[in-house]
Amino acid sequence: MDRPDRPYARRGTVLLVVATAVAALSAGCSGGSSTPTPASSSRQVEVAERGASVMPFDLDRTTHQFTKTDGGGVQTVVADDPQDTTQMSLIRQHLTEEVDRFRRGDFTDPGRIHGQKMPGLEALRGHGGRITIDYETTADGGRITYTTTDPGLRDALHVWFDAQVSDHGQHATN
Repeated sequence: MDRPDRPYARRGTVLLVVATAVAALSAGCSGGSSTPTPASSSRQVEVAERGASVMPFDLDRTTHQFTKTDGGGVQTVVADDPQDTTQMSLIRQHLTEEVDRFRRGDFTDPGRIHGQKMPGLEALRGHGGRITIDYETTADGGRITYTTTDPGLRDALHVWFDAQVSDHGQHATN
């Protein structure tokens, strides 16, 4: 009930509620363009160690790039040294194998590296052919392109990309 001696009390409460909602939405809705918060350095070391058992190429000699798009995203892995044909070959071999698995909904390797609760992973496992996943060789490595018309899967790809950039630290960019 409004009190006549406090005409601005309700307005202040409304403003507080609106400000809280705006802050919560700003924190939770990235619009696809935010920079992921880096994981702790101990988590990044842990991820790098698990990654070495899954990815045949050397994380210290390669870079992952995750670019979100309106229709999904592009994951590129390149050798840091343009003359390092060994790393390029290993990247291409790995990405080709992963594309085959990902098309079937098998995201076992990212789960082994980042954990089974990795953001976006559950939705990606159940994509059921609603994501087109293509591979192409690049001059210095390889590229996987993920395309979907399903907004939920696109969002899952985006949070999955953010988690990878965060977990891989210096070995990944967006």
